Amino acid sequence: MLSAMLSGCSTLISNTKQEFADNLSATISESDDPETIEQALPAYMVLVSSMIRSEPDNVNLLVSGSKLYSAYASAFVQNKQRQRVLAQHAYDYASHALCIQKPAACGARKESYHQYEQTLKLFKKSDAEILFTYGRAWAGLIEASSSDWNAVADLPRVKSVLERVIQLDEDISNGDAHVYLGVLDSLIPPAMGGKPELAKAHFEKAIKISHGTNLMAKLLYAEKYARLVFDRELHDKLLHEVVAADISHSSHRLVDVLAQQRARKLLTNASDYF
Repeated sequence: MLSAMLSGCSTLISNTKQEFADNLSATISESDDPETIEQALPAYMVLVSSMIRSEPDNVNLLVSGSKLYSAYASAFVQNKQRQRVLAQHAYDYASHALCIQKPAACGARKESYHQYEQTLKLFKKSDAEILFTYGRAWAGLIEASSSDWNAVADLPRVKSVLERVIQLDEDISNGDAHVYLGVLDSLIPPAMGGKPELAKAHFEKAIKISHGTNLMAKLLYAEKYARLVFDRELHDKLLHEVVAADISHSSHRLVDVLAQQRARKLLTNASDYF
């Protein structure tokens, strides 16, 4: 009787923490005030980290923590060293969550590439969210470490993760798995063996999936692809679409506001670049 009561209390505490984390994510996503969110996020990141410390194997909390650290590092941090530190936290949380969710994949990163691809086939559609969180965190870590060729060497494995996510549920997060693949395919210039046409295809697929509402997909399509191949016409067209978009009823207003702010800056300095 006592053990059952304690178990029930533990579940209640876990559910309360998860509800808080979910509500926090929704509140952040719907905010139209990036400055306030930028100032507030570090405190919430520490809070969620403290929750994870008390329940280190809670998959849902680990996923929430990874998303928070990834979002903050990519959206608000310019210093590369600090960005790498935060991206590493995001990756560590996502990696641990993946290990708990699918123990057979726990040591997959050390496997041969062929075996690694076979391990990814163990994941089903119900695992798409956690696999995407892992792939997104790893992609963020690579982008933050783009000057480190040891990190960049992991690109094929990260792309395999995101490609598996697309096989399972390509609509996830409004097409964002395609956006991340587009960014990764834009990291290496054509002269060094990069394939920007793959990036183009992924960005366009994300825009199609979202019916044009994924403004970050359009922004990164312009910034990462159009600038890479010096396509000024495409660059300006995409950015003008981002700036002109009505985001008053968007459930992703924070990302949309950030996309519009960034688009205006890119348009302002476009003549210096092209």
